[in-house]
Amino acid sequence: MPFGRPCGLRLRSKLERCIERILLIATAIAAVAIISILLLLAYFCLPLFTSGELGEVFSRRWQPFAGSYGILPMCAGSFAISLLALFLAFPGAVAICFFVHSLAPAPAAGLLKTLVHFMTGIPTVIYGFVSVFLLVPLMRDWLSAGTGFTLLTAAITLSLLILPTIVLVFQARLERIDPTLTLASAALGFTPIEQVRHVLIPASAQGLLVAAILGFGRAIGDTLISLMLAGNAAQFPVSLFVSIRTLTAHIALVLATDSQSMAYRSVFAAGLVLFLLMGMINLLIQRIGRADNEKTYEKDR
Repeated sequence: MPFGRPCGLRLRSKLERCIERILLIATAIAAVAIISILLLLAYFCLPLFTSGELGEVFSRRWQPFAGSYGILPMCAGSFAISLLALFLAFPGAVAICFFVHSLAPAPAAGLLKTLVHFMTGIPTVIYGFVSVFLLVPLMRDWLSAGTGFTLLTAAITLSLLILPTIVLVFQARLERIDPTLTLASAALGFTPIEQVRHVLIPASAQGLLVAAILGFGRAIGDTLISLMLAGNAAQFPVSLFVSIRTLTAHIALVLATDSQSMAYRSVFAAGLVLFLLMGMINLLIQRIGRADNEKTYEKDR
């Protein structure tokens, strides 16, 4: 026994060092991969800078046969569909979280959690496939014009796709709230609704922001929903009922049909825009997380 404990400690120390090295290697590989992607996009975008074609790529018109290769309509389409999907999904996701956390009986809360987790495992193409046969005809009959492949159709389906992301992120934040806050509010005679309004919402405000940002990032990075349901018309989203094209769908469509022209080079500009946008989203989330941790540390002191 005297010799067993030091051997066990040495073995545990070696195991921890081995795990640390593996994690360090994995982090280095991830960092190299991200930097390589950025350099690859920058390399293929370089001819646009040197040839003076960058202004043409970031113009308002996409008409390849007429020599116009502007991706601004696709940028606007990506922002429009992502913001609309977030606007549709966010209230429902927050309501589900508060219902599960404070209002629902245990069986109903468990059922809702199971349903949300199940939704995260549904392939994106299934959402799009079902919407083509159910939502698109409904929108077509409701509008009495057009094909039904519109901004609103795609945004409704996309809201279902991002809803589990928002729910799971925000639910994790709610579970970190000090339970003494709930107990104190109950002791003061607050009803469950009043606890949500006056205690949980203020205490989880940063969690709400992070969930919204991640939901937006999930929406703007999706390809299949917009490709299948948005109509893929390269025009600005002037109405909820027009067909649009997003940056991700634009990349998929051009790469499937071209590999030499100016349209092909515009794809790398679209990819660089998406890459930088997702980088900004990640940096914003990290900043919010650091601020939240510093706030928690100050409270603990």
